[in-house]
Amino acid sequence: MERCKTFQTSSGIELPTEFTPANTNIDYENDIGDAGAFPYTRGVRRNMYRGRFWTMRQYAGFATAEESNARYKYLLEHGTTGLSVAFDLPTQIGLDSDDVLAAGEVGKVGVAIDSLEDMLTLFGGIPLDKVSTSMTINATASTLLCLYLAVARKQNVSFDKVSGTIQNDILKEYIARGTYIYPPKSSLRLITDTFAFCASEVPNWNTISISGYHIREAGSTAVQEVAFTLADAIAYVDAAIIAGLEVDDFAPRLSFFFNSHNNLLEEIAKFRAARRLWARIMKERFGAKNAKSLMLRFHTQTAGSTLTAQQPEVNVVRTTIQALAAVLGGTQSLHTNSMDEALSLPTEQAARIALRTQQVIAYESGVADTVDPFAGSYAVEELTNKIEEKAVGYIKKIDAMGGMLKAIEDGYPQREIQEAAYAYQKAVEQKTEIVVGVNRFQIEEDTRIPILKVDEAIERGQIERLKALREKRDTEKAENSLNKLEEAAKTDENLLPKILDCVENYVTVGEISNRLRKVWGEYREAVTV
Repeated sequence: MERCKTFQTSSGIELPTEFTPANTNIDYENDIGDAGAFPYTRGVRRNMYRGRFWTMRQYAGFATAEESNARYKYLLEHGTTGLSVAFDLPTQIGLDSDDVLAAGEVGKVGVAIDSLEDMLTLFGGIPLDKVSTSMTINATASTLLCLYLAVARKQNVSFDKVSGTIQNDILKEYIARGTYIYPPKSSLRLITDTFAFCASEVPNWNTISISGYHIREAGSTAVQEVAFTLADAIAYVDAAIIAGLEVDDFAPRLSFFFNSHNNLLEEIAKFRAARRLWARIMKERFGAKNAKSLMLRFHTQTAGSTLTAQQPEVNVVRTTIQALAAVLGGTQSLHTNSMDEALSLPTEQAARIALRTQQVIAYESGVADTVDPFAGSYAVEELTNKIEEKAVGYIKKIDAMGGMLKAIEDGYPQREIQEAAYAYQKAVEQKTEIVVGVNRFQIEEDTRIPILKVDEAIERGQIERLKALREKRDTEKAENSLNKLEEAAKTDENLLPKILDCVENYVTVGEISNRLRKVWGEYREAVTV
């Protein structure tokens, strides 16, 4: 007797009792191919992890730059191979720590960065030519990149030796997350300016990490995650081409950021489908010639939205399954969430266990010893085909609306995600979706485990340091650099050199953002009833 009448994935793909040649359509030459070769279904490198493992990142940042620096050094000592910076909310939306709107949020969900002084502290003792750094920042991404480059200069590290990624994906902020500042067209201008600047000055920097992660966290299905992420990517490529850039000049440095959920086979198939679909889009739609322009390289983070406050130790199991799916799907970089993140920022012990999860998969499981071990699986190949097919359907619908920018303005992806999230929550409440420890297998428990708390004194100290910085910096140089930025923002001049000049004169993140607000205004989402 079966557990239920029908079985399906999170995206509503129905699963037969078994997958066989009779109910699947597998074309090795056209759809699968070899790893490192078009359409890259099996991975972007020929030998994948037999050459080197994925970059093991741990997303971290809290309180002050000094405390976050200590956490980074701790993680590096325990085997992290790349840093991933979390910024506090004021930094994300271009507010200085002493802004009245920043009250109560300084250092809470990430590290507070107001100026080059903070950035120098954040990376003190960490040579930027020896680590790869990912920064989860969007509306103020160009400013944080310039701060990072200013630190590199202070360390006498040339820009061509600097490597890493800024998220810089503003469209998904309008769709799913909300940390935008400027109207969409002005935001796109900052992104294309970053593409152009890095193409000539910072060749090893990934200028954008087009993010499905937050789309999935907002409640989308796996198919929607692929479709809306790639539709955003199409909009960025279109904007760059309209701005006069050649596709092969910037496309090799595009990168992606995906979520990894609990349905192991669907997640593996999702990553393979996204990689194949992007290769086809870049070749057929944009005429890219450089092989690197066709490669979807991506970072993965395990699913924060699946973590439970109930029986938090079980989150270690969830994270392991999700990390395994990412590796079997061919990720280039991975962050594993800590078991306590449904309760607080992670403690050192929880962060270490999360990192050890990746290390056990890498060194003990054997799954990294074979390239794309699920290739040829009837189940995985059919799911890969179905996910691609459904994602293409969404992209065609968005194209018919006039593109992703227009679709966002009309609220289309937002509504689709809301409906998917509602359907999932309803299924949990009706117990057709089981969440262990939440709607089945509950226990009477005391969930008090060690949690990290950010001292309220952190905010006062940050404000005092900011006040001292403004008193000791060269005010005339700071003001002149801000004036030049403001004038350039009124033209089509690339803004990155102006922003870099600002930060090197100790202009703050909030001051830079406010000057751009003065020229471009702020975006207000239309609310429909």
